[in-house]
Amino acid sequence: MIFVAVDIGGTFTDLIGFDDEAGAFLQAKSLTTPAELGQGVIDCIRQSGVKPGAIVELIHGSTIAINTLIERKGAKTGLVVTRGTRDVYIIGRGNRPESYNLFFHKHRPLVSRALTREVEERLLSTGEVDRPLQKASVAAACKALKEAGVEAVAVCLLHSYANPEHERIAGTMIRKALPDVYLSLSHEILREYREFERMSTTVVNAYIGPKVGGYVKSLRSSLGGIGFDGDLSIMRSNGGVMTPDVATERPAAMMESGPVGGIIASARVGQQLGFPNVISFDMGGTTAKASLIRAGEPTLAPGYYVGGYASGHPVMLPMIDVVEVGAGGGSIAWRDDVGALKVGPHSAGADPGPICYRGGGNEPTITDANVVLGRLDPDNFLGGTMKLDAQAARRGIEDKVARPLKLDAVAAAQAIVEIAIAKMSLAVREVSVTKGYDPRDFALVASGGAGPLHVCAIARELFVPTVIVPLFPSHFSALGMLLADERHDFIRTVYSDLANVDFANLVSIHDEMVAGARASLRHGKDARHEIRLDLRYVGQEFTLSVPVELAQLKKGDRKGIRIAFDELYEQRYAHHSPEEPVEMVNIRLGAIGKRPSLSFPSLAPLGTAAPAAERQVYFSSAQKPLAAKVYRRDRLGAGARIAGPALIQEHGTTTVLFENDTCEVAPSGELIIQVGGAS
Repeated sequence: MIFVAVDIGGTFTDLIGFDDEAGAFLQAKSLTTPAELGQGVIDCIRQSGVKPGAIVELIHGSTIAINTLIERKGAKTGLVVTRGTRDVYIIGRGNRPESYNLFFHKHRPLVSRALTREVEERLLSTGEVDRPLQKASVAAACKALKEAGVEAVAVCLLHSYANPEHERIAGTMIRKALPDVYLSLSHEILREYREFERMSTTVVNAYIGPKVGGYVKSLRSSLGGIGFDGDLSIMRSNGGVMTPDVATERPAAMMESGPVGGIIASARVGQQLGFPNVISFDMGGTTAKASLIRAGEPTLAPGYYVGGYASGHPVMLPMIDVVEVGAGGGSIAWRDDVGALKVGPHSAGADPGPICYRGGGNEPTITDANVVLGRLDPDNFLGGTMKLDAQAARRGIEDKVARPLKLDAVAAAQAIVEIAIAKMSLAVREVSVTKGYDPRDFALVASGGAGPLHVCAIARELFVPTVIVPLFPSHFSALGMLLADERHDFIRTVYSDLANVDFANLVSIHDEMVAGARASLRHGKDARHEIRLDLRYVGQEFTLSVPVELAQLKKGDRKGIRIAFDELYEQRYAHHSPEEPVEMVNIRLGAIGKRPSLSFPSLAPLGTAAPAAERQVYFSSAQKPLAAKVYRRDRLGAGARIAGPALIQEHGTTTVLFENDTCEVAPSGELIIQVGGAS
C-alpha cells in the first residue's frame, strides 16, 4: 500500500510517498512546468520510481485556483441576481482601507455590469417569500447570457442563504437552457449573510470553475494513462482533502491547497514531540508563509481576500489562517527609485529562476545571496543532481546590488538576506502578536526548501527559544497532505440574541448539515464533527467563532456558551464586557472523516555525529567567515548532538546553525534546535 502526495509550488513540484508495508519513504522534486502543471506531477512520479498501479491514494495540492484568479485567466462569467441588486457586486464595500494611497482602487469585478442580469423575485431575511420567482425573467436572463457567449454563470439571489428555493428553481432552468455552461449557486457555496461577500465568493467559484474543473479532469486522465487506478484526493484550504468531484463543484475551496499541507504536518510533528503550541514557517521559492497552531489545532479563518484586503476579492470559505509575504528563495533583490535595497515580492520563479540555476535568470535573488555567503553548497544542491553556478551568482549581486550601493559582494548578499529575515519576522508576528499570543511561548517549525536556511535567524529576531526542522522539510507540504484527514465545512446564518436563541432549531440545523456532510465524505464512517457559534456583543460588526459541544446545544447551555465567548474575547482583545448582551450570527460545522493513519519509522540511535566536511561560511555582516562543520542529515541517528556554527545538508535544503545554537536529533528524526541567546 503506497500513499503518495504531490504539491505544485511556484518553483518546484514536490512528491513524497510512503510504502506502508515496507515502512519506507520515497521522494522526488522537479521544476514546476507552468504551461502544463499536470506534467510536473507525472514527471515526479516517474522520477520517484514508484509504479503508478501500486499507488493506493494520491493526494494533490496545486496553485491553479489562485493563479487563475490572480492572473484573471478564468471563464467569461455571467451573474444572475435579484432585481434591484445588480450593482451590489460592482460597488462592493464603501470603506477605503488605504485613505492616503493616491493610486488606491477597489476590487476589479470579474463580471461586467452588462453580464449581470436581474430576475423578478424577493425573499425577506427570514426566508419568507415577499415576491414569487417569475420564471419568465429567468428565461430572459438565460437568453441574454447565451447570446453573450458566457462560459460560466453565478447565481446569487437576495437572502437565499435563508431559503434557497428560488435559487434551486433558477438553477434548474439555467442548466436546461445552458447545458454546457459551468454553474455556481450561492446557497451551495456559502449559506452566510453579507450580500457582497457571498456574491463575490460565488462569482469567484464560477470564474475559476471551468479551468480548475478541466485541470482536475485532465489530471485524472493523465494519471490513468500511466496506470494509476487508485483514489485521487484534492487538498483544500481548510486543511482537509476532498474528492475530485467536490473540487470540480467548489474549486474556490482549494485556493490555498498547497501551503496548508505544511501547517497540518507542523501540528502533527509538534504534538508528537511535546510542543502543542507551534508556529509553522514555510519558505519556498516564491513566498514565505506563517501560521499559528495552538493546542495542536491550526487556526481557522472564516475567509480571506485574494489580492489583499484593500483591493482583493473576498472568498468567505473557511481556510487555515495563513500570513504570506513575498520573500522566497527566488525573490528578486532590486533598488527602488531612490536607490534603497528591496527584496521581493517579484520572484524569478522556476523559469528562468535564480542566476545560479543556469536557466537564463539575470536578477539576483535570495538563493543567489545564500550561495555567495557559503550557506548553500553549489555542488550538493538537490543531493547533487543540480549544480549551481556560484560565480554567476556573485557577479549578478556585484553588478545589480553591490556596486551601485558601494558594497562588496558578501556585504550585499548579507543585506539581501537580512531584509528578507525582517519581512518574514513580520509575518510570524502577524499570526502571533496581533492575535494576542507571545511568539516566545511557541516553537518554530521550519519547512520549505528555504525555511531551514533562515529559521534560526528569524527565531533570534523574535526571541523564540526552540526551532524544529522536521523530516523532509523541502517536501513538507506534500508530507502534510499524506497526514490530512477529509474535511468539509458548512455554515448557516441564524441571527438571534443569545438570550432568546432557539436551541431546538440549532440542533435541527446541525442535523441537516451533518446529513449533507455524510453525502460528501468518502471516509464518512465514524466522522467527527466540530461545532462553532459566531458570537459578538450587540452593536458590533464582526464576530468571534466559539467552539461548543452538541450536548450544550441540546440542553440549551446559554451560560456556558457565554462564558466561553467572554474568555475568547479576553484572550483576543485583553478585555471583555460580561454585562453587555451577546448575539449569535452563524452556526458552523466542520465534518472530519478519518483517513488511514500512517506509521512512520523511527531512527536508530547514534552517539557522536561525524561531520562530512568543513567550509567557510558568512553568518553575519559584522563577522569574518567562520569555519562551519558540514553534516549529512541522512547519516545522523537519534540522539546525535551538533553545536553551531554548522550546516546540516539534505536533499532539498540546508539547516543553518549559528554560534551557540545546539541541535539534537529526536528519535523520530526531527532536528530540535535550541537557539542561542533567544531566551
